Amino acid sequence: GIDFRGDPTAALLEVLDPEMNKEFSDHYLELPFDLSDVFFITTANTRDPIPRPLLDRMEIIQMSGYTEEEKLGIAKGFLIPREIEKHGLKKTQVKFLDDTLLAIIQEYTKEAGVRNLEREIAKVLRKIATRFVTKKGAKKSAGAIKVTKKDLTDYLGAPKYRFGLAEEQDQIGVATGLVWTEVGGDTIPIEVSVIPGRGNLTLTGQLGDVMQESAKAAMTYVRAHADKFDLQENFYRKFDVHIHLPEGAVPKDGPSAGVTLATALTSAFAKIPVRKDVAMTGEITLRGRVLAIGGLKEKLLAARRAGIKRVIIPDENRKDYEEIKKEIPADLKIIYVKEIQEVLDNALAGGPEKKETKPINYMPGPEPPPMYA
Repeated sequence: GIDFRGDPTAALLEVLDPEMNKEFSDHYLELPFDLSDVFFITTANTRDPIPRPLLDRMEIIQMSGYTEEEKLGIAKGFLIPREIEKHGLKKTQVKFLDDTLLAIIQEYTKEAGVRNLEREIAKVLRKIATRFVTKKGAKKSAGAIKVTKKDLTDYLGAPKYRFGLAEEQDQIGVATGLVWTEVGGDTIPIEVSVIPGRGNLTLTGQLGDVMQESAKAAMTYVRAHADKFDLQENFYRKFDVHIHLPEGAVPKDGPSAGVTLATALTSAFAKIPVRKDVAMTGEITLRGRVLAIGGLKEKLLAARRAGIKRVIIPDENRKDYEEIKKEIPADLKIIYVKEIQEVLDNALAGGPEKKETKPINYMPGPEPPPMYA
């Protein structure tokens, strides 16, 4: 951080540049140092606030967070044995089931690493150790204690976090998108509601500027290709469109929701349900091209965790998938697309070209007054 005490960035620029650090002068000791043969390693949670001149002097190595399977292996092979020893217990006295550890990872921690996971495991072991040293608990705990998923509420309280799950049925105007966060990937439903109005577009859910632009681009694409879905001429002038992304307290931004927005809009206007077992990610252009995105590994693992069977990704990300496919479950079907029409063919129930559609006059529900017919 830059404040009245100085600018660390300026010092780092001089320290890390091999052309300058041969004659580096320390202003505190007032002595010259040759730092040209020193190998510096710096770390940061995110590189966004790091100035570009400083980044240019670094070799960037991007480290992704642990997957759930990796966290499970770390917990079983390292964290649990260490915490059992710390709490004065024996390995034969406590046993964590795999589904219990996964529940702790998914419902009680939300992180890229395993620090909080270790704390939660320690919390469970503290309560188990208490049972062994109390007179009443010693009798009940004569054998090994199995920590099951049902016991977590007693040990750790109510779950602290939730993760996205696949929709229970195909729905009109709701498409499942994939998002990347600093603590991993997640799924998020994008909801679109079309109501009689004057053509206004409302966006809610704390959307950033880039995501708002993606929504407008998706809306323009649907308007430009209205004839493909047998929509009435100037249909958009007769309706207000409301796009909402749940968890409104969490800011959201990025271009990768473009195809999801276009799918949800098309579904709402054409009244074709979106398949419940499909999730998607990709940036969209006005011409309907689907562009590459980042965070593919985290997004695919989030889709698998949510029960998604098919994931639609940009064709430009094919090379990225080849690098990580060993870490992705084999039962997850990957669909590569280049155009938004390919997304609609795979995401909409039956595909727009196979399903007979009617021009939209109102959202499903009670019959509207004659003035809206």
